[in-house]
Amino acid sequence: MSVLKLFHHILMLSVFTGAADGYYYYRWTQCIYSSPDLSDMVFIDGFYFNKYPDVKYNSTVGQFVGFTELGVKTAEIWNKNPEILQQYKAQVEVFCKPNAQLYEAAIYNKTVQPKVKLSLVMPGDSKHPALLMCSAYDFYPQPIKVSWLKDGAVVTSEVTSTEELPDGDWYYQIHSELEYTPTSGEKISCMLEHASFTKPMIYDWNPPAPEFEWDIQLIFTIESAALLLGIIIAAAGFIYYKIRSTDKILVPHLFTQV
Repeated sequence: MSVLKLFHHILMLSVFTGAADGYYYYRWTQCIYSSPDLSDMVFIDGFYFNKYPDVKYNSTVGQFVGFTELGVKTAEIWNKNPEILQQYKAQVEVFCKPNAQLYEAAIYNKTVQPKVKLSLVMPGDSKHPALLMCSAYDFYPQPIKVSWLKDGAVVTSEVTSTEELPDGDWYYQIHSELEYTPTSGEKISCMLEHASFTKPMIYDWNPPAPEFEWDIQLIFTIESAALLLGIIIAAAGFIYYKIRSTDKILVPHLFTQV
């Protein structure tokens, strides 16, 4: 399965300098791109004074642009210097793309498989619908597809799902519910498609034993325990009887014939 990933990243480098009287001068360098192959990479280098731009370089323009009186004069001087322009133009290849590739490899190309749990939210029978929930936790990246299967066929109705919910720690979670009427012998499954899987993963729902079956099993268990207890008591009584019998000593009597 291939997952379409849409990027819009900004690599930033800022340098701040300031004075005691509250005047601040800083430089903000950005690498902006949205294509996975970095073909639309843009390098922007801006110089600011008290939050306002003074002069900026944009690789799509290929020259400096001034925004203040001093910035206009500075831009004119730098634009007349081929060495400076060539150095800035090369930043797309020598600074932006290498750092973006490291950024992608370290963060955005990582995948984490979801932890999946199927649970019965509301039991049902032949007359009342049941409600199942398929939950996926702690997965990355965000795009994921959750589907319900009934006997191998995709269910398209009576399904509600949440969006991918951020956990706040780079991971996501999603929950999907299926309302259906239980039928004997049917197979209900939850199918997940995610970048961390090489193929769609299917998780089968194993319903708990019906209540009447559980009651029968409980009765059999109680009867078995009572029978075993009776055998133990009978055996203990027999052993006690044998011990008491062996403790009796036969004393001979002398009979005198008169």
